[in-house]
Amino acid sequence: MTEVGPTEWGAAPGVGPWDIDVRGPLPDDPRYDPDLVRDGDTRNVVDAYRYWTREAIVADIDTRRHPLHIAIENFGSDANIGTVVRTANAFAVDTVHIIGKRRWNRRGAMVTDRYQRLAHHDTTADLLAFAADAGLVVVAVDNVPGAVRIEHTTLPRNCLMVFGQEGPGITDDTRDGAATTVSIAQFGSTRSVNAAVAAGIAMHAWIAQHADLGSAW
Repeated sequence: MTEVGPTEWGAAPGVGPWDIDVRGPLPDDPRYDPDLVRDGDTRNVVDAYRYWTREAIVADIDTRRHPLHIAIENFGSDANIGTVVRTANAFAVDTVHIIGKRRWNRRGAMVTDRYQRLAHHDTTADLLAFAADAGLVVVAVDNVPGAVRIEHTTLPRNCLMVFGQEGPGITDDTRDGAATTVSIAQFGSTRSVNAAVAAGIAMHAWIAQHADLGSAW
C-alpha cells in the first residue's frame, strides 16, 4: 500500500504515473515500486527518491546519516515531537530518542517518522547509559543560567543533543548528566523560543560545523 504524504499546506506534492516519453523505458531497478510507477508518487519526498520503495529510501538515507543523535523529553506535552522528528529527517540525523512516554502525536512529523530511526528510553538514566555505550557526548540545549552560547561552541561530532518540553525545559537529571548545556541567543521579549524551533536551530548549528554541504540535496 502506498503512503500519501500531505504537507502543511494541505496538498500532496508528487508526480503522476511514469511517463516513458519523458523518463524513458520503465525502470527495472528493484528500488522502484511498481505500484508507484504505475499510479504516480504523491509522497512528500525529494525528487531523487520519486517512485522508490520506502525500504529503498531508508536504506539510502542510512548510508548518509550523520553521527548526530537527538533526544526529546516526553514527560508531559508532546506537541513538539513530531516537528523535531521531521527536522531530524531533513538533516539525516542518525536517531531520534524519545524519553518518557511511548505515545506521541505523529501529525507534526508529516509522515517522515517512516523514514527516520526512532528509539525510546523510559528514563533519562537509560538515555545517558545508551550515550555512554555509544560514545556520544551529551549536549543539553536550554536557555538557563550557566549555559554557553551555541553560536560560540564547537559541538562534538559524535553528539547527542537533548531538548526539553515547552515551558519547563530540560529536566535536572538531563542537565546534570550532560557534558555541557548550550543556549540560543535571543534578543526580543519572549523568555524562550518554541522547543521544536530550538531543536531545528541547534541541529543546523551542528550541520554547519560537521556536515559535508556538498552532499546536500
